[in-house]
Parts: sequence; C-alpha cells; structure tokens
Amino acid sequence: MNFKDHLPILDWLPNYKKEWFRGDLFAGITIGVMLIPQGIAYAIIAGLPPIYGLYTAMIPQIVYAFLGTSRQLAIGPAAMDSLIVASGVGVLAAIGSEHFLVLAVLLAFMVGFFQILFGFFRLGFLVNFLSKPVISGFTSGSAIIIAINQFGNLFGVDISRSNQFHVIIVDIFTNIKNMHWQSFLLGGLAIIILFLIKKFFKKIPASLVVVVLGILAVYFFNLEHHGVTVLGEIPKGLPSFKIPTFDQKLLSELSGLAITLALIGFMEAISIAKSIEVKHNDYKVKPNKELIAIGFGNIVGSFFQTYPATGGFARTAVNDQSGAKTPLASLIAALVVALSLLFLTPTFYYLPKTILAAIIIVAAFGLLDFTMPKKLSFYNFRDLIILNATLLITIFIGIKEGILTGIILSIVMLVYKSTKPHIAILGQIPNTHFYRSRKRFENVIIHDEILIIRFDAQLHFANTTYFKDKLQEFSIFKGNKLKLIIIDGESLNALDSSAIYALDEILDYFNDKSIAIAFTGLKGPVRDTLTKSGLMKKIRYDHCFMSIQEAVDCFDKMCLDLPKKYSYQEYTKQANR
Repeated sequence: MNFKDHLPILDWLPNYKKEWFRGDLFAGITIGVMLIPQGIAYAIIAGLPPIYGLYTAMIPQIVYAFLGTSRQLAIGPAAMDSLIVASGVGVLAAIGSEHFLVLAVLLAFMVGFFQILFGFFRLGFLVNFLSKPVISGFTSGSAIIIAINQFGNLFGVDISRSNQFHVIIVDIFTNIKNMHWQSFLLGGLAIIILFLIKKFFKKIPASLVVVVLGILAVYFFNLEHHGVTVLGEIPKGLPSFKIPTFDQKLLSELSGLAITLALIGFMEAISIAKSIEVKHNDYKVKPNKELIAIGFGNIVGSFFQTYPATGGFARTAVNDQSGAKTPLASLIAALVVALSLLFLTPTFYYLPKTILAAIIIVAAFGLLDFTMPKKLSFYNFRDLIILNATLLITIFIGIKEGILTGIILSIVMLVYKSTKPHIAILGQIPNTHFYRSRKRFENVIIHDEILIIRFDAQLHFANTTYFKDKLQEFSIFKGNKLKLIIIDGESLNALDSSAIYALDEILDYFNDKSIAIAFTGLKGPVRDTLTKSGLMKKIRYDHCFMSIQEAVDCFDKMCLDLPKKYSYQEYTKQANR
C-alpha cells in the first residue's frame, strides 16, 4: 500500500524546503486574518451564531491539510453554501433555534458522508451535470439573495429573512421609512472602503480593515448607544468535542439537501483548485481524492460544531498570491483562528452588524457573473435561456428549486439536441479533394447525380427517425437525377441496435428507388458493429471508401452497383441457411 496516495501530507512534508516557510507563514497569517470576519459573516448568512463560522473556519481546513491534493486551496465557510444551509434547514426549523443548530451540524456530517461516498466510488463526474450556464445562473441568483438579505442590517431596520427576492423587496419598502441613518452611513462607507482596497490594494485583507475600523468607531464614539446594532458577546474558547444528534427522521429529512450541498461544495472546491493548479507544476489535483478530503473535513468538523465547509475562491487566490507553497499555510491559518477564539472574541462585541452586512454584500457582488450571459447572447441562445431560468427560479422561488430547474433544463436541452443533431449537404471545394457544407461555402461544386451527407453525431435510437427523414427530404430535393447517396461517416462514433435497423430501412427505401448508398471514413468501432450485425454484407464492402473523393471517383468510373433488393431480415434468413 502506498500511504502517499491516501495521505498527501506524506508527499510534501518530507520534501519540505526551508525557503518555502516564509511564503507559507505569510499566507497562513493572511488567510487566518481573512477567515475571522468571513467566518462571522458567513455564519450570519447561514442563520447560525457567529462562533459557528469560526469553528468552521478552523477544523475542516486542518483535516484538509493532511488529506487534500491541492496545496493552495483554502477550506472554510462559503457564502453560497451558507445561504443553502439557511434556506434548506430553515424549512425544517426556525432559524437561530436550538433545533436549527442541531440540524446544521448534522448536515455537515451528512455532506461529508456523501462526499466520501462519491469519492470512494469515483463519482466526481456527477458535477458534470452542473453545466456552466446552470452554475452561472445559480451563483448569480444566490448572490442576489445573499446580498438583499443583508439590507436590513445595512439600513439598521428589522427585515425578515427569506430566500425569495420579491418577499424581501416588499419588506424593505415597507420598513425603509424606519432606516437608521448612522448604521446606513457606516455600512455604506465600509462598502466603499472594501471596493477601493480590493481594486487598488489587493494584498491587504479588506474585510479585516473595515472590521477594525468599525469596532474602533463604535468603541470610541459609543455608537451602540445611538442605535447602531453590534454583534454582542461571542463565546470564548476552542470548540468542544460533541457527537452530532443522529436520528433516522432527521437523516431522512436532510438527505436531499445534503446530496445537493455535497455536489455544489465539491464543484466549488474542484473548480477553484483546478484554476490554481495550472500555475504550479509540482503537484496534481485529483478530483476523487478531493471529495474524500473535503468530506472528512466536514465529518470531523461536525464533531466540533461546524456546518458544511468548502473551498473559497477569494481565500484561495489570496493564499496563492501571498506565496503559499504547501498546506502548512492552512495549518497556520487555522492556528490564527484558534488564537482569536482563545483571546480575541471579546473584541468582536463592538463589531457593528452593518459592517458585516457590507462585507457580505461586497462578497456577494463578487459572485455575480456578468460575462457569461453577455457571451451566450451572441452564440448560444438555448444556454442563455437555461442560465436565466435558473437565476429567476433561484431568486423568486428557492435555492434548491433553482439548481434543480437548471439541471433538468440542461438534460432536456441535451436530449433535444441529440434528437436533432446537425446534418449537412456537402459539396466539393473547387480544385481540391475537400468537401464542405454548401451552407458555409457558397462556391462548392454540387454533383447533380450525387447527394453527399455528413451527420454530425452518434447515430442512436433518439435520432434515427430524424436521420431517415432528412435523407428522404434531401433526396426528394435532388429529384429524379439522383443515383448515389454518400454518407460521410467520419462523425459517426457508434451505432446502437436502433441505428442498425434504421440503416437497413434506409438501404431498402433507396434500393427500391434504384439509388445506391456508399459510406466513407467509417471508424473501426462502427465497422465492427456493422460487421457483427451482418449489415455490412448488405451495404457491401465495395461501397465503403476511405474518403469522399474515392467514392465520387468510383461513381464517375461506373464501378458502383445498386444493392440487392431484399431486406436485412430476409438476408439474415438466407445467410443462416
């Protein structure tokens, strides 16, 4: 057994170089400092006490440092996952209640369990069902809900939490007359500072800066006595070991949400890890091992009161830019969070909630994807529909409903496109042996007696009818002069049984019309299927060519014959006699 395959720390730790430590130390301190305000803010998004965000910022990344294959990925709470926790668990228990806390911790265990299960059975490919338009629409929709839910804290008014855009908007307009101007000005100023730092001073932890400024402003100007709501007391100390509450009913109620979060969390982490991996050539990110590493982080974390954790793009980018070379940076970051839990929690008493709202709103703004919709509007209207449908369902109906709608629409579109793939009539480019689509090349030469077809897909049960109908339609268009149909097989990758019977029917149909059929460029697996099925004998080997030009030349030399006039079934009977 190669222990390095199961414990990646055994790969990088024995080969650790002294010159790496400075980068790991600086990156670890920077990420640890980032995680403190992020952990508090994201716990609030999830509907949990701030301390749970700090626990989640510490435990899972310690575990990941031992098991993860990425050396820069920073694990911890994430905005989108936190929103899913709030919306999903909020259906089963009142946000902030004791039962809600129990469910959130149990959810971390279940998410970790499913991630390990997916990794063990090498099911990392399941994230492929989350297409780019679905991810973009879902992420943007979640970002809008995340941001708008914080308007209450930003304005200093009481606005009910919801995962439906219109409900929150109505509540905001109802309560806007009660806006607390000091809170709004403080939060608005924090938003401006965050944007300026992120644009001009990217290496400075912007969240920490506004947190420190906010605490100082409240402390020195007694803003809490002037209506500015502060975070209040946060429990001091490291998380204690506590077994999650395992109950069959609760496990059943959370299973769908856990599978969704397991896939979304992995999708976030692996996309981030892969984007950073390309900058380094000393390691390889392994998706299924990443599932196991993140899964164990969530399982172990659940015994220390964490909620589901995953990779964070901003944290990981800063980790890499700060010079992190190994997961030692993650261990140092966890140590920074641990020290803050031991000694700094009293300081956060004066942290204004409007500052946390500003941090969350700016983070949510960074999740909005404006680029993909703009690009899709130019070249893929169907994917644009999927993206917008996912976004609208997410913000107006619900988080789970949004992503489920996106996945279903993607599959429906995939099935639809597979039933009507691209099919082209080819013509000869003058003075060459190349044959291209007549729609794209206006000057191609079209032979009056030959119809050359290219079917750009695998021929299977879902598109055989379309294929037959198109062949018949094109042959009618050619008229009575048609003597030969050449099917360019270079795009055919496989044939199923429905395709075999469809080809047999096509041969019979055109045989009755005294029109020959030839095939060119057939791949090995396709030829094998035709041979094993017996249909190749009916097609005839002398009607199969390496290139279209060979088939055309053979026709010009009058060396092609019409196929025999009996069906594939009749031929099979004769062959068995």
